[in-house]
Amino acid sequence: MMIRKRAVIKYLGYILLFNAIFLCISTVISFVHDEDSTRALLFSTLLTLSLGVLPWVFVEKIEEITFHEGLSISVMGWVITCVTGMIPYYVWGGEFTLANAFFESVSGYTTTGASILNDVESLPKGLMFWRLSTAFIGGVGVILFVLLILPGRKGIQASFYRSEVSNLSKMNFRTRSREIIPMIATVYFSLIIVETILLKLLGMTLFDAVCHSFSTVATSGFSTKNQSISAYDNGWIEVVIMVFMLVSSMHFGLIYATMTNKKINIFTSRPTRVYAMIVLLGILLITFQLARQNIYGWGDSLRYASFQVISLVSTTGFATIDTAGWPVFSMILLIYFSLQCGMVGSTTGGIKFDRLYLFFKSVKKQLRSIIHPDAIYIVRLDKITVDQNLELQIIIYIVIYLITMLITTLLLAATGIDGITSLSASIATIGNVGPGFGNVSSLSNYGSIPTAAKYILSVNMLLGRLEIMNILALFLLMFKKD
Repeated sequence: MMIRKRAVIKYLGYILLFNAIFLCISTVISFVHDEDSTRALLFSTLLTLSLGVLPWVFVEKIEEITFHEGLSISVMGWVITCVTGMIPYYVWGGEFTLANAFFESVSGYTTTGASILNDVESLPKGLMFWRLSTAFIGGVGVILFVLLILPGRKGIQASFYRSEVSNLSKMNFRTRSREIIPMIATVYFSLIIVETILLKLLGMTLFDAVCHSFSTVATSGFSTKNQSISAYDNGWIEVVIMVFMLVSSMHFGLIYATMTNKKINIFTSRPTRVYAMIVLLGILLITFQLARQNIYGWGDSLRYASFQVISLVSTTGFATIDTAGWPVFSMILLIYFSLQCGMVGSTTGGIKFDRLYLFFKSVKKQLRSIIHPDAIYIVRLDKITVDQNLELQIIIYIVIYLITMLITTLLLAATGIDGITSLSASIATIGNVGPGFGNVSSLSNYGSIPTAAKYILSVNMLLGRLEIMNILALFLLMFKKD
């Protein structure tokens, strides 16, 4: 099917206009504080606004778009957003070379939270707000945000929704597709508002509270402090952030169902309960090892293990301690959680727990079929029968995910990066987790890695955020012979 370029350009313009709104807010903040980033932000705002207005003015109204056009807009929208998002960084200068600016922009929008900055606190407030805004926008996804504010026909919304949201994720949204976008927005904004209030009450400035709430609920991990959450050394702040990281790593449809007192919610959903138990088990195992080896006392071991496990499994990437010196067993567990990550329908990245959950249920089904070849077995997810095509999609996705991760590891090693850093950086970026181990551990950054590696990891972050298959499908569509 032919993809209409004018339809793609029209909606890419809307995406740029949406980003220009947050650039404008950042410019105002910078201007009010009389900062040297005002010019860079103003230039970026005007450029992004101009690029967004041109299609709106000169391309005629599009009544309908096809699924293929929606897929093209989704993938290209993420790319063009990341490219324009780097402009304020690069124009401002400082530590932002071209590669660094692009890396930071991609990291923000994909909610990876990996940074090249050695001194985050030196950023002007306006530029800091823009940095956290990219995470805020990327948490739900720039496409879904545009759908929320863009009046359009149901067919257009449906095409975008199908291209942006995975089939597995849709299973726990027990409502019509046109109601799902407002539902996601309700959960997203509610969590941010409540967390902001709590963090402000616990001693954060309003600016820091808003920024960290953006970052927590988007599961990004960008902080306004060089030492991340450890800079506050406040146990109650850590508890609040842990709770919101964990909740944000769960399916937003189930969170909404919990808020509206529906029967199937985060407390009654079996996959969610299993997910919570696995997170708890990981915390207890790491706590036990840290305490038994006298690395910390029992109280501190539980405190640090809880925060780091929840931070990595939710792909947030906040840190309260440097995990670089932790025992190998604990590191392996944290690497596992960086691969598994949170649940579908959340703001997390990674393979997603639900896929692994269904994968093992499919394995169990196959083993039972071998024992009883004449019997018919099915796989269910919270009493919903899982189609065999979806089972196959899950297996294919996991395989492609791991292959991509390994290829990225090899490419990083080829740039001269050591083995543990190459492997953990690959896992951390494709999973949109942020921190890894080696030279990119929890309180380190990506500033010292080679320029080529920064571009490789930027692509890896985009592949992870778009869940690989959309990009591969678009390439297949582009090179498909009519």
